[in-house]
Amino acid sequence: MRDLGVGFRYLLRGQKWVGRHGRQYGFGLLPGLITLVLYVGALLALGVWGDDLVTWSTPFADDWSSPWAGLFRGLLTAVLFALGLLLAVVTFTAVTLLIGQPFYESLSEAVDRDVSPDGTAPGSGLPLWRELWISARDSLRIVVRAALWGVLLFAAGFVPFVGQTVVPVIGFFVTGFFLTEELTAVALQRRGVELRARLALLRSRRTLVWGFGTPLAVAFVVPFVAVFLMPGAVAGATLMARDLLGEEDRADGDGTDGEQTAQDVTA
Repeated sequence: MRDLGVGFRYLLRGQKWVGRHGRQYGFGLLPGLITLVLYVGALLALGVWGDDLVTWSTPFADDWSSPWAGLFRGLLTAVLFALGLLLAVVTFTAVTLLIGQPFYESLSEAVDRDVSPDGTAPGSGLPLWRELWISARDSLRIVVRAALWGVLLFAAGFVPFVGQTVVPVIGFFVTGFFLTEELTAVALQRRGVELRARLALLRSRRTLVWGFGTPLAVAFVVPFVAVFLMPGAVAGATLMARDLLGEEDRADGDGTDGEQTAQDVTA
């Protein structure tokens, strides 16, 4: 259970790191803001036209007597919006990381340089288009896995008592695991760690992953919070990736004296 606290400290260290490196934090906000605008627009459209979509897709209910047709379609509309919101929470990180790949690569490399004893950061050596393709491919695989879990948890939500108490807690732990995978992927992909190996690495330290990702999943329910926490989450995930791989950090590796290094990277 000690790893739960360790994971949470990595989350705090990441926020502390970007707090000390204002330029990196500013650049890291841009992808989240772009994704937020896109998602808010999509959810607003779902809220406005969701009822029409449900009515169009359920013609068999046209002949039902009142109030059953309205109640049935109202329930389906609520379910549709809830699924859309769940999908938005689960995919927000993946889409933001894809949009902000160059920004977060720079941020993650700056963290590595700052805490590494020799001041260097691992590099994949791949062209940007190849990194984007790998990131998009792996993100899609993770989203599919997360969506399957989402469907199972949504179905379990109808179980009396358990669905209203246990299932939401499990949901946050599951979401936290997948969020952590997406965030650590920025640093681990640069080290040539494939998706299957990344998942095995994270499963070997589940409590560490939950300590980092579960509080983040709770915070990410509020999209505006997600935008402001994303840069620090990437920084913290980089620090945690180093721990998972057993890489050594400098004794003062919290970023307390790395301002110049970070500025050099973004210059």
